[in-house]
Amino acid sequence: MTGFDPDDAPNPEMAAIMARLAAEDGHLPDPMTLPAAEGRAQAEAGNARWNRDLPPMETAELTLPGGIAPRPARLFRPPSARGAILYIHGGGWAFCSLDTHDRAMRCLAEATGMAVIGIDYRLAPEHPYPAGLDDAVAAWRALPEVLGLSGPVGVSGDSAGANLALALMLREQDAGRRSPEFGLLFYGVYAVDHDTESHRRFGPGGYGLTTAKMIRYRDWYAPDPATWGEPTVSPLAASDAALAALPPLYLNAAGLDPLLGDTLALGARLRALGRADPARVHRGVIHGFMQMTGALAEARTAFAEAGAWARRFNENA
Repeated sequence: MTGFDPDDAPNPEMAAIMARLAAEDGHLPDPMTLPAAEGRAQAEAGNARWNRDLPPMETAELTLPGGIAPRPARLFRPPSARGAILYIHGGGWAFCSLDTHDRAMRCLAEATGMAVIGIDYRLAPEHPYPAGLDDAVAAWRALPEVLGLSGPVGVSGDSAGANLALALMLREQDAGRRSPEFGLLFYGVYAVDHDTESHRRFGPGGYGLTTAKMIRYRDWYAPDPATWGEPTVSPLAASDAALAALPPLYLNAAGLDPLLGDTLALGARLRALGRADPARVHRGVIHGFMQMTGALAEARTAFAEAGAWARRFNENA
């Protein structure tokens, strides 16, 4: 993994998308300044643009156990699928849904050759930590029995969903339960740290996600500062022993992302422990770029590379 590059700039496709977003959405309020329901509606409408011309495959609406009540889920099964991935969507623990990430989950299923099951977990601020994590863990524990799965089973997520996916692995490890066989973690948030080089460079504005938004997301999800040092909120706070014992991980990050430093720090910790987890920085793109597969070649590359890595678990099974 190459490190932080203060001179990184949007590639031509990314620049065109950013100009389009500014033209289409520049008049809209920051969704974090709206009541949660209104902010979610705005996020749903904005993400609809990325969920057109969906790759065809078998789908099914499911119900999986949650922390206190069953939760909706969605299955994507490509032809000849073997193995499965529980997918936890991003959105700052507060926004987005199975619909906003529909195309992304299809792309992940195509790239890996595995079934992908998305979980609709409870959202903050109405349901702060650990509600969303509890839902993800409950779904994970029920997955093999519910689906009668064969082959390797992993977990994946983007942004706040990557945080929840890594927290799920740490919690199951701590509980002495069955852990995922692998994890695919896309541009995740792994610490309550807004003073990294990437936050200072990209966080003030102009690249979509901002430091101010991350602070508000944090305060919605984990309103009690006493929880910020817990590994299931800030996975970088986990002990070396806990990180060393994790299953194989694939990390990626966006080069123009305030959260880039989180992935760089996690990758460095893992390498220092003697692990060989790949950690890929996609230069010239912003946070959330993997939503943009219909318009951005780098997003398609990101899925292809992550999928190629995950396919080895079926080859070696």
